Amino acid sequence: MERESILEKLTGIFRKVFDNNSLEVTESVTANDVEKWDSLTNIIMVDEVEKEFGIKFKLKEIMKLRNVGDLITVIQDHSSQ
Repeated sequence: MERESILEKLTGIFRKVFDNNSLEVTESVTANDVEKWDSLTNIIMVDEVEKEFGIKFKLKEIMKLRNVGDLITVIQDHSSQ
């Protein structure tokens, strides 16, 4: 799956989870860049991403994520398995 199409889907998920329809999501976005991104919304976001892409993250994968670009890479890794 292409990074751009993954980013497009993630943008929809982020806008829903963080209740912000104008949220601009790029590969460099981190939790510090998004208002309302806390531990609870992080769990909700991860759950929504897993549902959307039909994957299940390992805890160590989640712990290594630094930004949206890292998330896209992990999604691609799961999609290629």
